[in-house]
Amino acid sequence: MLGFSTYPALLPELQVEWALSNSQAGIIGSFFFAGYIATVSFWTALTDRIDGRWVYAAGSAMALAGCAGFGFGASGFVSACFFQALMGAGVAGTYMPGLRLLSDVTHGKSQSRYVAFYTSFFGIGAAVSFALAGWIAPMAGWRMAFVWCALGSVVSGLMVVFSLAPKTPAGSTHSILFPLAAWRKVLANRPATGYIFGYCVHCIELFGSRGWMVAFLAFAAGVGSAGGSPWGPAAIAAFVNLCSVPASILGNEMALRIGRRKWILIVMASSSITGIALAFSAPLHWALVVALLVFYSMLVMAESATLTAGLVAAAPPELRGSAMGLYSLIGFGGGMLGPAIFGAALDLGGGQGSMAAWACGYAAIGAGCLAAPLVARLFRPAR
Repeated sequence: MLGFSTYPALLPELQVEWALSNSQAGIIGSFFFAGYIATVSFWTALTDRIDGRWVYAAGSAMALAGCAGFGFGASGFVSACFFQALMGAGVAGTYMPGLRLLSDVTHGKSQSRYVAFYTSFFGIGAAVSFALAGWIAPMAGWRMAFVWCALGSVVSGLMVVFSLAPKTPAGSTHSILFPLAAWRKVLANRPATGYIFGYCVHCIELFGSRGWMVAFLAFAAGVGSAGGSPWGPAAIAAFVNLCSVPASILGNEMALRIGRRKWILIVMASSSITGIALAFSAPLHWALVVALLVFYSMLVMAESATLTAGLVAAAPPELRGSAMGLYSLIGFGGGMLGPAIFGAALDLGGGQGSMAAWACGYAAIGAGCLAAPLVARLFRPAR
């Protein structure tokens, strides 16, 4: 995950250096998810056929190539999109295949907690990525920030290959590119379908907000009544992402007590409203802006593990790999749209200098979560 937030952390600098519009800057961030969704069904379905450790290792190698390649070779909009897509394809080969490896060695009630911790460490990786990029770039330049962050993929691949025992899966007759027959069976399961599309609107908001977090903090520092904070925007973004990690774990615990469906609806409605309030908080003291940003990020993350644990529990064991692939495909398809939707809303709303434009951006990525009650009603389990 060390290369995951490198581009969002350095977006303001690269946007100026390459003279990018807000829409173009958002599209580059979206190409990470384009690479992810183009390959995730292949990687995840492949775990039904071969040892998942080797799938994970191949994904790590591709992530290394994408992140290091961005540092050495990116020179503008087109090349940046290519390397972001390559990096996204690499992460697709590690995130869901890693979850598959984890789910194969955990069972029963404790499985939900293991899944919650696994998905929460996605946030820890994103936070460390923000911090590392913000620390390296001022000293060695943005290119070396990408190169150093790429080394995390080497470490992760070696850890998984050598720490897990070999395991040959039972095998599958479904296509590893587009297992349509398996996906039809998954979509016939109404609870699984609800979790899948809930994850889609969650990812639009999550990755749209993360992709523009550093840029929003830079805007808030410029209009704040008390000037800028003692920390840089990338350091604050790392802090915010780290603070949101416990929300995923605690949110899953809350869902176990009051019910997954009820918890998801409460959190989604709250996060979308809070995002709009965050945009209008920009002129306030920096400490208040950061506090509200932390609260917003925690709300965005609070249903993440609940959605994933629900999908794992709802999917038939023999289709779990294909179900996870479809879940990740549709979810990260939303993630692909998030940064681009935010950037387009910024341009349509008047640009980064307009507080109303930032409100438009947060409203645009939160619109799906506001519609969550309707979606949940459509996929309500039969009595």
